Amino acid sequence: MFFRTQKINLSSIKQIELLASKIPDVVSLAQGIPSFDTPEVVKKAAIKALNNGKVAKYSLTTGIPELRETIEQKLAEENMYYDFETEIIVTAGSIEAITATLITVINDKKNEVILFSPSYASYAEAVKVAGGKPVFVNLTEKEYWRINFELLEKKITKSTAAILFCNPNNPTGTIFPKEDLMKIGKLAQKKKFFIISDEVYKDFIYIDQRPTPLSSGQATNDRQFFSLAEEPEFRKFTVRIFSLSKAYAMTGWRIGFLHSDEEITREILKTHDSLVTCAPVISQCAALAALDYADNEIINFRNEFNKRRKIVCDYLDELSSFFSYQKPNSSYFVFPKLLPKRDSWKFSLELLEKARVAVVPGAAFGPSGEGYIRISFGRSEKDIHEAFRRIKLYFNHQL
Repeated sequence: MFFRTQKINLSSIKQIELLASKIPDVVSLAQGIPSFDTPEVVKKAAIKALNNGKVAKYSLTTGIPELRETIEQKLAEENMYYDFETEIIVTAGSIEAITATLITVINDKKNEVILFSPSYASYAEAVKVAGGKPVFVNLTEKEYWRINFELLEKKITKSTAAILFCNPNNPTGTIFPKEDLMKIGKLAQKKKFFIISDEVYKDFIYIDQRPTPLSSGQATNDRQFFSLAEEPEFRKFTVRIFSLSKAYAMTGWRIGFLHSDEEITREILKTHDSLVTCAPVISQCAALAALDYADNEIINFRNEFNKRRKIVCDYLDELSSFFSYQKPNSSYFVFPKLLPKRDSWKFSLELLEKARVAVVPGAAFGPSGEGYIRISFGRSEKDIHEAFRRIKLYFNHQL
């Protein structure tokens, strides 16, 4: 039998985790799951909503009005102004928001979606699910994985439906500067394609790292982060996506949202309704509490991730004969190059088998990711120390 999904692959991250689940005593630095539990205030709000009989029925397809109103207020604090009634949709995590948007904007005439390489492993498969064709544009490693606009412009064609990117970037931890994002906005405006900006790691920015070298410089605080959704001139073709999974340690709750101009969200809503009807109502109640009461937890998480980033980078410095890397500005991943450069899948599988440590092969993140691996420092300090103890033994041929 033929299935159209035969050309779609299970995420390499999930493949590694499935393999790891069959091996006893594996330490995983693979999947991007924060080690923290969901904040107590969030859990209590969900229990209260459950006990009060508020979660047994569907919400509106767009989401609970109180939650969307809170999202509108939070967006306004970040210079983004969207109407909760017509321009915000609560989704079942960011990947549902991304897939619903791709299904909406891809058509017979415009079916190509530009992705940066390296970028999140599931993007290419989501494009295929939507009936589109992924088109990769390599980032420039020597410039801190900056966008190469000469390459980008060559890949834009009459068939380009959208550009999809993660900012800050997963797996490199790059923060794309405002001047580069504005260039993307101008290109989209001129060439008539959509911008889909996935900003799930925006809350984890580390200001001690030197910025990407820019002609105009770059700020040194959290507001160095810029979203194209802040620019009114681009709102007619920009879809911004956010998930509570990372910021509030809620990966299992599957809750996020998207926002855009009313004309776009009206169309995406049709797809969203067909896919999930509405986001899980208990998760929506939890999300409302997170946005209202748990922002201090984000600060605590960020501080802990920053400590863990240093631990991982110190270990990589010790292993400089085997890895080279650039210290990430954000997120909770580091993307070291294997020395000498080698097959990333082969290395990851051997490390899993011999050292019982799970990492993600760089090839999962696009063509230019080959020869690298992704390491998550979202895991506990205990796991990080144990993982690198085993990695050292592996390189010393003691395993």
